[in-house]
Amino acid sequence: MNKNISAIVFAIAIVVASIILGHAVINRNKQVGTISVTGLGQTNFTSDLIVWEARFSQVNSDLKQAYSDLKNNKETISEYLKSKGLSNDVIVFNAVATDKEFKQNYTTDGKYLGQEFIGYTLSQTVQINSKEVEKVEKISREVTELLNKGIQLYSIAPRYYYTKLEDLKIEMVSQATDNAYVRAKSIAENSGTKLGELSLAQMGIFQITGQNSNEDYSWGGAYNTASKEKTASITMKLTYRVK
Repeated sequence: MNKNISAIVFAIAIVVASIILGHAVINRNKQVGTISVTGLGQTNFTSDLIVWEARFSQVNSDLKQAYSDLKNNKETISEYLKSKGLSNDVIVFNAVATDKEFKQNYTTDGKYLGQEFIGYTLSQTVQINSKEVEKVEKISREVTELLNKGIQLYSIAPRYYYTKLEDLKIEMVSQATDNAYVRAKSIAENSGTKLGELSLAQMGIFQITGQNSNEDYSWGGAYNTASKEKTASITMKLTYRVK
């Protein structure tokens, strides 16, 4: 009789142990629930720095005369820019580039006879870096006035920048994080769970595009310099545990 009772007790113990062990294995292999969301931070801003460049040149068979003519052009351009209200510290003349020009000679039947030296082309660029954006924009449009002084100045489209970009990034990361949190909380509530602690945060690519433009976002990050009015955006991917 005692032997039968011992056997029954032992069997029950094995069953209980199996249940406990099985439950432990299930809990151990069960994945912790998570919610992953992507938040967007976006803001419009106006550029506060303009960079404008223009090129001028002289062509002459006499190198010394070409340099003299180019120097005169430089002085005239400098005086013109200062008369428009620009200070010396924002006007930068880059180094002179010198190129030899050759004419390719051929016979009437197309046979190549060689090249003939015809002179030198000297060119130089003037660059304006200024926070007076509207003023420089106006000058870049009116610079054809120099034609009346015999100077052909080839204007290059201005480039626009923002000097407080790092502060803008911090503000947008905060905005994107808040946006992602609101989304995650809404998902958790709608699924009958509660949002737990943040387990992972990944910052996306910072993009700058022209306002109201059709620019495509780039995997490496678009960086528009052609538009004065810009839109900056950044994404934050957050993963929360749920409970």
